[in-house]
Amino acid sequence: MGLNSRWSEHPRVQRRFLLFSFAAALIFLLLVLRLWYLQMISYERYNERSIRNRTRVLSMAAPRGPIFDRDGNLLVDNRPSFGISVMRQDVTDREMLLQRLAELLPADPVDLEARWKEGIRFPVYRPVPLAHDVSRETMERVLEHSLELPGVLTEVRPVRDYLEKGSAAHLIGYLGEVTESELEQERFQDYLPGDYVGKIALEKEYENYLTGHRGQRLVEVDVKGKLLRQLQMEPARPGNKLYLTLSQPLQRAADMAFGEQSGAAVALDVHSGEVLAMVSRPTFNPGLFARGIASDEWVGLLRDPRHPLQNKVLNGLYSPASTFKMIVAMAAMRDKMSTARRVIDCSGRFELGDATFRCWKKEGHGRTGLKKALRESCDVWFYQVGLDLGIEKLAAAAKEFGLGAPVGFPLPGEKKGVIPSKQWKREQLNAPWYGGETVIASIGQGFVLATPIQLAVMTAALANGGQVYTPQIIRRIEDWQGDILLQSEPELVRQIEYVPEAWAAVRAGLEAAVNEAHGTGWAAHLDTVRVAGKTGTSQVVRRKSDEEEEQESGDSAEVPYRFRPHALFVAYAPAENPQIAVAVVVEHGQHGGSVAGPIAKAILEAYFDKRQSATHHDGAGDDDV
Repeated sequence: MGLNSRWSEHPRVQRRFLLFSFAAALIFLLLVLRLWYLQMISYERYNERSIRNRTRVLSMAAPRGPIFDRDGNLLVDNRPSFGISVMRQDVTDREMLLQRLAELLPADPVDLEARWKEGIRFPVYRPVPLAHDVSRETMERVLEHSLELPGVLTEVRPVRDYLEKGSAAHLIGYLGEVTESELEQERFQDYLPGDYVGKIALEKEYENYLTGHRGQRLVEVDVKGKLLRQLQMEPARPGNKLYLTLSQPLQRAADMAFGEQSGAAVALDVHSGEVLAMVSRPTFNPGLFARGIASDEWVGLLRDPRHPLQNKVLNGLYSPASTFKMIVAMAAMRDKMSTARRVIDCSGRFELGDATFRCWKKEGHGRTGLKKALRESCDVWFYQVGLDLGIEKLAAAAKEFGLGAPVGFPLPGEKKGVIPSKQWKREQLNAPWYGGETVIASIGQGFVLATPIQLAVMTAALANGGQVYTPQIIRRIEDWQGDILLQSEPELVRQIEYVPEAWAAVRAGLEAAVNEAHGTGWAAHLDTVRVAGKTGTSQVVRRKSDEEEEQESGDSAEVPYRFRPHALFVAYAPAENPQIAVAVVVEHGQHGGSVAGPIAKAILEAYFDKRQSATHHDGAGDDDV
């Protein structure tokens, strides 16, 4: 029997063959259709996915804008810093990876785990920063073990470099890692986890000017996420340049003169309000925050009883003490409660009812007029004149000169101080005002409180003839093409009107305090420039009675530090043509003349040395200084 006959005898076999043939053809057709779909219809989508599987877009941090002093001296710059991050999508064994990294860095695995978890809330294609500002040796060690660390990236990024260390730290501020709450704000929408932003002072207030525009790198990686080559790069653009009104030589002179003492000092240009120097002591190194401050370092700053994080120029409240006397004298002359020739006999005591108020000089100053009262800081003269004037007129004059309210410094948090009045006491203490409180206020004690910046504004206004300026700290902001983005101009708040005789009489007394025999401010005397100034000793506890002082043995150095009075000094120069005003407060320094005066002198010396050098460089003679 032939093959055909056998085939025809088995129709079922024939049907199966046809069915299998049809199925095979159908499957083949489907495969062809699928291939056509992938190649023709979905090519772009899968090609893009393929590229993403072998490429990474890496963000490049932009350098922050540098900060200069008024003459172009660099104060704050950037330095290269090495960082370690990881691409989560390339990691298969997280625990093993973090443990190995902890050994290489070295670091606490708990900290690395916490940083990993912080990065989970962000897109998987963003690198998660694990370590900041590691040493070059650490980075090289990580690179040597890169085969054991899939997904780990090393990068170089700019980190803030504060060239003057702690100088002007309270003014310039510091950086900190952007927080989760900040990232949710619209102003931080372009920031990434691990980015650093300004946290206080100028670094924070001018963040939009200082921050640059990040760059990007498109790189090719292997299956383990290791970089093979760079495909494209868009360079980062640095932030803008800030020029401050500060003078680096004055700032350094003030820092050096303060030494380890606590307190504050500020110097102003009397004709513009520009801040030439600004010191708050003790200070801190903002570079600690730039690299990520350790918890023990942070706790140490917070627990320091001298408050190194406080900007005492703006936030420190002190009784102005005898520096307030020049305001009392001006107010009394305007309201004709006194003249330059009014003589009061100082016996060392002033009686008011049952109360006795003493002069700092126990035996008294004898017959005293205005010039002598300012020169030797006679309390009794001002007790009487202030009582005659009354607290309301005293308060009005003080507020005119910038006390009792924020002076408008371009940073937040400025304290307004206290200039008391009858209404103020009723509102604050629900009590009437007494004459004895006017007596105490007349020498800048009692309820009267002021900040160092207010004392500087007050002194500048007295020096320039009554012009009260808003302090300025930003001179200009410009981009890298030299275009000016912001430029500050002097802001005159008010013009105080007094008769010429009042200005002349008070200035003569302040000049005598520094340049004549028995002047309390002799420690600020300069041979080349005539300085005018006023000392102050601000009591932090009540004055002792005569009997208590007689019973006390030993010198003032034995008084516990926290009970010692603050030392104050305000000054301007040259006396005949004022250019600069200075206010200094040394906490618990005890004597304004001998402790605060030399600091003011150092600032003034630096100012006039700088001007003299500039005029000689320009070929001008000494008469131009």
